[in-house]
Amino acid sequence: MKDRFRLIAPLFALLLMFAAGTVDARATIYNWSRYDLSFETPDNGFVTFNSPTRFEIQWEDMVMTVQLYSKDKGDEKKLLNENLQRKALGYSMYDLHDGKLKVKGFKKTYSIDGTMPDGSRAVIADIVSKKQNLIIEVTVNYLYGNREIVEDMVKSFAENKQQKPNHEQKRQKVQPRHKAKKQQSKQQREETPRPPAKKEKLYDA
Repeated sequence: MKDRFRLIAPLFALLLMFAAGTVDARATIYNWSRYDLSFETPDNGFVTFNSPTRFEIQWEDMVMTVQLYSKDKGDEKKLLNENLQRKALGYSMYDLHDGKLKVKGFKKTYSIDGTMPDGSRAVIADIVSKKQNLIIEVTVNYLYGNREIVEDMVKSFAENKQQKPNHEQKRQKVQPRHKAKKQQSKQQREETPRPPAKKEKLYDA
């Protein structure tokens, strides 16, 4: 991902000369059914990477990456704070300070804010699940003026409390919500037991 940010750095430098906030305010809902996660992003994003544990999407003035990790044993606060510092330094971020993001429904959110070498802003957040052995790491590189949109994206993450995570789908990628619902409906129809066929009676001709 570091290389990806380097590749788009000239684009960010150019866009800094213009007014930010060009992302469409309407939202697209994505669903990661294997882990029963959902989140929202602005419309018109271009998905650049989508695997069972990683998702990347970008707009003209913003890039978001979601990476899933299992929890490490030990002091959670210390481990995740050190991880955030290490990631930020890996991007050569400066003016670092602890973020104040809180995502409802999760055990804890650790985040760090800073400035990228090209002058754009970045936030890295580790969201700790209450129900699963899972840490959701969200990294967003954005231009000034998009901070509110970035916070809304991070805060939109949710775990569906009505259903159990679908661990059977080991290769399931992130899907838009409408596709996930169609797949779920199809799976439910396939799993619904059918009544036994009635035996036909034979009649004399």
